[in-house]
Amino acid sequence: MLPDWLGPTSEASFNDYWLAMLISLAGAFAAWVLYVIFYRDWERGAGVHRTFLLGGPAITAMFIAIQFSLPLSLGLLGALSFVRFRTPVKDPAEIGFLLLVIASSISAATYNYALVGLVFLIAAAVLFIGRFAGDNFNLSGFLPGGRDLLLVFPADQYAEAEPRLQAFLQGALTGIRQESITQTAEAASIHIRFRDSRYDDRWAEFRRELNEAIAPAEAEVHVS
Repeated sequence: MLPDWLGPTSEASFNDYWLAMLISLAGAFAAWVLYVIFYRDWERGAGVHRTFLLGGPAITAMFIAIQFSLPLSLGLLGALSFVRFRTPVKDPAEIGFLLLVIASSISAATYNYALVGLVFLIAAAVLFIGRFAGDNFNLSGFLPGGRDLLLVFPADQYAEAEPRLQAFLQGALTGIRQESITQTAEAASIHIRFRDSRYDDRWAEFRRELNEAIAPAEAEVHVS
């Protein structure tokens, strides 16, 4: 048992307390690894993974502290209602990773260690299956990590350049999904969603080779 002067948490065993913190840290690290593997679109996301390693143990410590005191838990609930986060979550996929860290931290705080392993097993399986589906069934637009490519052509050039454009994109990008085509009297805009590119972040090279492939047509290229 912990010393009485530590307060209500002294009801927990010393070994249980530290094991919960270690399991929570391991879960936060696992969530960080999954984020890096499956959500590498740093420009699009808010980078919430940077909070995982500190947030996981902090959440666990918070729930260990309040589970021994009903007044403390009610007071904390009221206090947290005033907290406002100024960094926006830019993509809904990031909410899933945040919930994964929170769920594993609360499970560790309540000593449900098997549940921590189960939730990460399910999460990893879903992400791997989703990656496979994106590669083989053209579902990349619905999966985390997708990026957006916007191509703008003069209106009179797009129809003639389209076959060469499609051939180039199939070789340059993976997980392609065409979201929309907007045509006006002046321009044609093509919005494409993709997961990876063989150019990595060398978009100047991508733009140059794309325009060489579709010459004499020329496109404006915007990547986000």
